[in-house]
Amino acid sequence: MLNDFNCRCPVYIACGYTDLRRGIDGLAGMVESQFNLNPFRPALFLFCGRRRDRIKALYWEGNGFVLAYKRLESGAFQWPRSADEVRQLTPQQYRWLMEGLSIDQPKAHKPIAGLRII
Repeated sequence: MLNDFNCRCPVYIACGYTDLRRGIDGLAGMVESQFNLNPFRPALFLFCGRRRDRIKALYWEGNGFVLAYKRLESGAFQWPRSADEVRQLTPQQYRWLMEGLSIDQPKAHKPIAGLRII
């Protein structure tokens, strides 16, 4: 399900460790209080535990929350472990994360802004 998630909505990840014993209400409360985002908007929120082999996804479907849980049988997600922050992913970064790659690919082409023709 999460590998094929193709909503045109933004994807946010909670960097650092999250206690995955939290349920829908705990994770939605974390989105609202800690990250100052509205959990009732069309967005996918991803959380990862300390061992990095499990993630929970929270998604508002218009009339209720969907909570998905994924556990890898081998390997780990390349999850950013910086401070307690939220980060928005591009569709490419989301695919990299689900494929087991880092979301910050050092050799990926970076977008260039501020160019002009002289």
